Amino acid sequence: MSLQGPERPDDSTGEHPPGGDVYEWYTRGLSLLRSGSAAAALQLLARAADAEPDSRAIREALARAQFGARRFGDAADSFRSIVADDPAEDYALFGLGLALSRMGDFRGAVEPLALAAAMRPDNKDYANALRHVRATLASRD
Repeated sequence: MSLQGPERPDDSTGEHPPGGDVYEWYTRGLSLLRSGSAAAALQLLARAADAEPDSRAIREALARAQFGARRFGDAADSFRSIVADDPAEDYALFGLGLALSRMGDFRGAVEPLALAAAMRPDNKDYANALRHVRATLASRD
């Protein structure tokens, strides 16, 4: 018999919390994210982020899961939070720009994408995303 007893519903939500600890939630979330199950990863990574809000690795994984689950507003907020803590975080700038562009905010997407591309001129994904956003804006003007 376990000292913890059977898994009990979380008092605030009525849902069963995932088993394991924060590190297990994080690693299982990353595994789900890599396998294309962003929505499932989102649940574990959100719980991990609630437990360890200062972990940049968890917050970045959560932002990626939010993006993959098409929750672009949440992803933008998460990436924006990472950038606020570390303005030189090129991947978070890239993620912020992509999330904004998916929300249709192409003007807002230009600056973070341009910064990411300037920080990592060798990264073709950054350059392509910036080029796409600028082309979209040019075609609309």
